[in-house]
Amino acid sequence: MLTLKAEIRDKQTKLESIRKAGRIPAVFYGKKEASTTISIPKIDFLKVWKEAGTSSVVNLETPEGDKESLIQDVDLDPVTGTPRHADFYIFEKGHKVEVELPLEFIGISPAIKDLGGMLVKVLHEVKVEAMPKDLPHNIKIDISSLASFGDQILARNIVLPNGVTLLASPEEVVATISAPREEKEEVAPVDLSAIEVEKKGKEETTETNESDTKKETPPA
Repeated sequence: MLTLKAEIRDKQTKLESIRKAGRIPAVFYGKKEASTTISIPKIDFLKVWKEAGTSSVVNLETPEGDKESLIQDVDLDPVTGTPRHADFYIFEKGHKVEVELPLEFIGISPAIKDLGGMLVKVLHEVKVEAMPKDLPHNIKIDISSLASFGDQILARNIVLPNGVTLLASPEEVVATISAPREEKEEVAPVDLSAIEVEKKGKEETTETNESDTKKETPPA
């Protein structure tokens, strides 16, 4: 299990001074857990967050004891994109949790390889229920069964690990195959300026011919 060492944080301490010290201000809370402000090492958090995401259990080592949690939310700096605050949700021991797990599409689809089809990912995550210890990092979706245009993978087709229960509608479409788009033939744009010049030239020629005709006509 992934572990982070947390220190109880004084609410009066300025957040900027915590960040300058190489730590991230954070908070943990739960259904039966009072909201508590903490700080965690930034380098350690980045490593854990990359591996755990928001779906894997993270053990917080605090002065109040170890607490199993999920990373609930991460606030990012709008300029640098680096984390500047984190929320941890502490779940009740002995109780199942409901989480959204990301989907990872694996395998080779004959419809894509042989027919040039396109994979349309309708869902990118799915809601499940499980004991914290049984939660996988993600759910793998094998697309090798998609052999023709229009073939689909439904939520009920997802193979879940032991102890994990699907909470999504069984008939919800997870992914499908669409036919490749036909490329439209490009038509060269019409040069209107050339047409205008050509038209103008004809008008000038007509005027010249009319003028010459008037000169050649003898007086009555």
